[in-house]
Order: sequence, then structure tokens, then C-alpha cells
Amino acid sequence: MNENDLMGSMKVSKAVAKMAIPSVISSLVTVVYNMADTFFVGQTGDPLQVAAVSLTNPIFILLMAFANMFGMGGSAVASMAMGEKNEKRVKNTSAFVTYASLIVGILFALILIFFVKPILYTFGANSQTYEMAKGYTFHVSYGAPFIIWSAASSFIVRAEGASSEAMIGSMIGTVANIVLDPVFISGLGMGAAIATTIGNILASIYYLWYFMKKSKSFSVSPKYFKCGEQVLSRVCSIGFPTAIFSALMSVSTIVLNQILVKYGNAPVAAIGIVFKANMFITFLQMGLANGVQPLMGYNFGAGNQKRFMEVDCFTKKCCLVVGILATALFFFFREPIIHLFINDKDVIYYGVKMLVAYMLSGPFIGILFVNMNCMQSTGDALPATILSVLRQGLLLIPLLYLLNAVLGLNGVIYGQVLTDCVAIVLSMYIWGRKKRKLKSE
Repeated sequence: MNENDLMGSMKVSKAVAKMAIPSVISSLVTVVYNMADTFFVGQTGDPLQVAAVSLTNPIFILLMAFANMFGMGGSAVASMAMGEKNEKRVKNTSAFVTYASLIVGILFALILIFFVKPILYTFGANSQTYEMAKGYTFHVSYGAPFIIWSAASSFIVRAEGASSEAMIGSMIGTVANIVLDPVFISGLGMGAAIATTIGNILASIYYLWYFMKKSKSFSVSPKYFKCGEQVLSRVCSIGFPTAIFSALMSVSTIVLNQILVKYGNAPVAAIGIVFKANMFITFLQMGLANGVQPLMGYNFGAGNQKRFMEVDCFTKKCCLVVGILATALFFFFREPIIHLFINDKDVIYYGVKMLVAYMLSGPFIGILFVNMNCMQSTGDALPATILSVLRQGLLLIPLLYLLNAVLGLNGVIYGQVLTDCVAIVLSMYIWGRKKRKLKSE
């Protein structure tokens, strides 16, 4: 089976399954990867250590913002170029993603090392949690280039139809993290970050091998690295909605931590656990949406609008089914899920309340991700950017302050689900209009 069979002619349900299943597994592996640090730190029974890890979440989210921008943007540009049979642009794209990821990662490392104190206090650290959070941040900082590039590479590899290889790369990092976490946490306190960095270095080595030895279309040779010929502008503009989504998630997490820390360290620890646990529901559907993005981009680039629309419709049905099932599972086992991370009655009390609130949009959030990916796959990034800005910034942040002023802590925990519902409805309206326009053309 060649690339054209998979992307252009294979039965839609089979093509979606072939592309999406490895992507979903990769996403769930990422969830386990992100849960591992919180889980093993939680086994210490110290809420302060859990709170310290929670306070550093915005750093990891910011790193992923750039990874998602380069990865999603690069994947869309590469898949459209493949549909157009433009081999040189494909190589330019993979090389740009590689070196842009490393450059941004190095800049991040320098900023985190030299400005760690103001950064952590801005994130909501206090005298009890600062030293622990500082140790975690230092070890994440020198791993920043590998964190960004390994995550971005998984998107690029999928654009070539190599979803299984992308999954393997994700699993290498996760397995290493899970194996090393208990070792470093036992011996080095905040050494969970060391395990995370080592895992990303190993994943980066695997992707380097893939690009140099196995890929038929991509290259990481410096001679293909260029910012001109619309490579930089197209990759960054198409990937920007995904990046702004992650970046604003970091900002909203900082705001949320600043609000919650006034109620004590237990709510801060609880929201960190809930954020990681709820990733299962969110990333399950995000994996579906991201997995089919190369399929959409290829068919749009090839002018096969009918197949593009069929992929869109089928993927949304899949997201709805898995969203309902995953949310139901988490609802019935909400207390054991929180208890799995830590045995502290205050943290469990707040965690259960927060998890229930965050799950309310779970069955439908996949529709938002698919709609945004449809817009990005057609090269129309602005509407998807607007939705990202609303969901994680312009709407959510003011709402958090308003709900805190009116309803206190109980109001704050429902800010995200209210914002999600607005974003889902808006995405359906915007993509509906865009779809009608495409059909008329």
C-alpha cells in the first residue's frame, strides 16, 4: 500500500482508523507521560510537592504551545505539499520544524534558568513551594529543546502516513519517564523532571533516526532549512491556532493558580491532579482530530473535497462516541481516580468537585478540535485562532475572576466548562459557514 492509496482512495472509515488509532494511542501515551510525574510525586503523600509540580504546569504547556505550532503547522503544510506533489517544500518544511524547534527550545532554556524566581512567583508559588518548584523547573529547562522537537516531530511523521512510527516515538519517551520517575523521585526529590527530560532526549534520538534513515519524503539536512518561500509564514500561521490554544492555556492556568492559592495549597494540588486526569478525556478526542489532519490536508491539497467532508463527518461521530464513554467512566470512578494520585482528604475533597466540573464538556469537546483542524487543513487559520483565544483567554480569564467574585471557589471550578460550551457552539457555526462556502465553490 502506498501513500496515495491511504490518503486518496482507501475507504474513509478504514483510512481514519489507520491514521487516528496510532494518533490516539500516542495521545494517551502523552497523558500517561504527563500523569507520571504527578502520580509518583503524589505517592510521597506530600501535598506541597504535588502543588509545586502543579505550579510548573504552565512551563510545560508553553513548551508544547511551540511544539504544537511547529508540529501542526508543519504537518498541514507538508501534507498539502504531498497532495500537490511538491517534494522540495516537503523537505523544507521538515527541516524548518527541526531547527526552529531547537532554536526556540534553547531560548526557553536560557529564560527559565536566568529568570526562574520571578517566573515561579508569577505562577503562584509561595515560600512553601518555591524551592521545590525551582528544582523541577531547572531540570525541565535544559530539556526544553528536546521537549519541543520530539513533540513537533510526532506530528510531522504522521503527515507521511507513518502513524505507527509517531506512536513508537511517543512511547519511548513515556516508558523511559515511567521507569525513571520512581528512581529519581526517591533519590533526588524533584528529580521527576530529570526523568521527563531523559525521556524526551530518547524520543528525539528516535525521530532523528527516522528522518535520516527511514523517511522517504522528509529531511533534516541544514541545506533545506529556510524561512523564505512562505515556509515560516505558512507553518506558523496554520499552526498558530493550536499554539495560541496551548499558550493561553498556560496563562489561564497561571491565573487559576493565583486565584486558588488564596484558598490554600490543597486546591492548587487538586487542580494539578484534575488537570492531568481530565487530559485523558480531552486528549482522547484530540488524538482523533489530530490523527486525521494529514488526511484532510492531503485531500484538500489534491482538490478532493468530497472525501475531505466524509473524513470530517466520520471523525466527529467517532469523537462523540468515545467522548461519551470516557466521560461516563470518569464520572463513576471520580473519587478512586483522585485517590490514585494522593491520599490526602482535603486534596481528594477538592479534586472530586473539580473533576466533575471539568468533565461536563467531555462528551462534546472533540467537535471543537475537529472543526479547528478542518479550518487549519484548508489554510484558513484565523477562525481557529479566534476560537482558541476565546476558549483559553478572552472569555475564560475574565470569567474566572467574575465567578470567583460572585460565587467564590465553587464558581471558579466551573469557568472552563462554561467557556468550552461557548467555543463548541461557535466552532459549529463558523465551520458550518465555511463548509457551505467551500461547497458553493
